Amino acid sequence: MSTRINLLPWRDELKKQRQTEFYVILAIAAAIGLAVWFGGRSYLNAEIQHQQQRNNILQQEIRQLDRQISRIQDLERTREQLIARMDVIQELQEGRPQVVHLFEQLVTTLPDGVFLESVRQRSGNITITGVGQSNARVSSYMERLDASDWLTDPNLDVIEVRDREGVRVSNFTLQVRQTSPRASDNGEGSR
Repeated sequence: MSTRINLLPWRDELKKQRQTEFYVILAIAAAIGLAVWFGGRSYLNAEIQHQQQRNNILQQEIRQLDRQISRIQDLERTREQLIARMDVIQELQEGRPQVVHLFEQLVTTLPDGVFLESVRQRSGNITITGVGQSNARVSSYMERLDASDWLTDPNLDVIEVRDREGVRVSNFTLQVRQTSPRASDNGEGSR
């Protein structure tokens, strides 16, 4: 029998083989890592684009809703203006007969010997300026105003006795409030 001795550098070959295997595994791992990185990046980019598209759609919807809200606010302002106009028209319609009644009451309550020079109205207050032949006639006029359904609370502001062309007359200014029998009678109707 003979002895065999292997003089080849088997350790170097084993080392080379292991190095080759290591580099192959390293290359495969790097390739897998790159594939995972590329796939993950592509997935995230797709998700980002999808979310941006959704955000753009939401922004468009928000702009559209803002335009609608603006239109609604314009309509609300127009509605309020129309309501205010309707209220003014209603108030004028309701006040229409009051003017007629005011002039009628001014004429029907006026006694002989009293003459009116001016009548001014502010809201429900009326200022009457006139001339009476005596203080008694002015007093009679105030009593008639107080008895009126459409005029109340006569209040004499000024009365001056003067001579006018040799005749003594009483210049007067009085305040009276205009009312409506419907308001004072709690809806029983006008007289």
